[in-house]
Amino acid sequence: MNHRYTIGIVLMLLLCFPQQTYSQQIHAFISSGLNLSQIEGDELKGFRQVGYVGGVGALTALDKNYRWGLSVEALFSQRGAYNNSIDPYYGRITLNYIDIPLLFHYQDPYGGMLLGAGVSYGRLVQQPHGELAFNPLAYLPDTSDMTFLKNDLAVVLDMRFTIWKGLQFNIRWQYSLFAVKRDWTFIEYIHNKPHKSVNDFYNHSLTMRLIWQF
Repeated sequence: MNHRYTIGIVLMLLLCFPQQTYSQQIHAFISSGLNLSQIEGDELKGFRQVGYVGGVGALTALDKNYRWGLSVEALFSQRGAYNNSIDPYYGRITLNYIDIPLLFHYQDPYGGMLLGAGVSYGRLVQQPHGELAFNPLAYLPDTSDMTFLKNDLAVVLDMRFTIWKGLQFNIRWQYSLFAVKRDWTFIEYIHNKPHKSVNDFYNHSLTMRLIWQF
C-alpha cells in the first residue's frame, strides 16, 4: 500500500462520517510529536527507542451535546526497540509505519479532557534497520531473518487537553493485537549451557504529541 492509497482511505473514511446537523462541522487537525517504544518479546525492556510521529486527522461530533466524537488520522510513525548496553545484548531496531487510527472520543464536561479509545491499522513501509551486537557466550538472538510482517493492528487509548485555543497536548498508548514478527529464536547461555526460546514480537508504544485543531 503506497502513500496515495493511504490518503485515499482516509478521505473515504472522512466522507463516511455522520452527516447529522450537529456533526456537519468537521474539525481538521495536524500533529507532531515523539514515540517512546519497545518491542515485546525481544528480551529488551524499557521504552528507550525514540521516533518521530506526525500527520493529519479530522474529528467530528456524534451527538448534539458534543460529548461523543469520532476521529480518523493518517500518521507517519517510527517505532522499534533500543538497548545501549551489552546486557542482555546491544540493539537498535527502527520500524517505519503509516498508521490509520480510528478512535471514539468522550469529552469530559468537568476536567476538559478529551478521552479516546479505538484501533489503529499500521502498514510497515520500511523493514527494520539498525544494528545488533551481542556477547555470544551470554545471549544470542537469531539475526538470519529480520523480516517483520507488513500489517499491524493495535488497540489505542488516547487523552488530550487544550493548552491554548486550538493547541492541544496528547498522550497515547498503543499495543499490537497480533504479532508483528513470529518465532524469533534466542539462545541464552546459563552456566555455559544453551537454552533456546522462541518469541513472538508485539509493538508497544507511548506517544506524546502537540495537536493543532482548526
